[in-house]
Amino acid sequence: FGFGGLRLSGWKHLEAFTFIFSFHCYHRSSKTVNMLEDLLHPNAVEEKRRCKFKRLVQSPNSFFMDVKCPRCYNITTIFSCAQTPVMCASCSVVLCQPTGGKARLTEGCSFRKKVD
Repeated sequence: FGFGGLRLSGWKHLEAFTFIFSFHCYHRSSKTVNMLEDLLHPNAVEEKRRCKFKRLVQSPNSFFMDVKCPRCYNITTIFSCAQTPVMCASCSVVLCQPTGGKARLTEGCSFRKKVD
């Protein structure tokens, strides 16, 4: 085997290889790289906008909400991504309609996100 024009035989080639390899790794790891953004402490606004799988800690975009009926003021809990129309239990007014993603609230309905 040869390292830099040197011809080595026996165990000496392993000693030379380990020396060169450790010297190379030491000098490569001693360089510091400045990052443009802090990966451990991301900005909250950017983190919320990011895909739910690519966040630092995965969290869903969906939520439960309390919706107040505009006619009888009865409060109903609705999932934000409901896939069926939700009716008021007392007066049968449609509170939300399903869309491709999140449910669309009927005009006049007020809502608030439920807290855990």
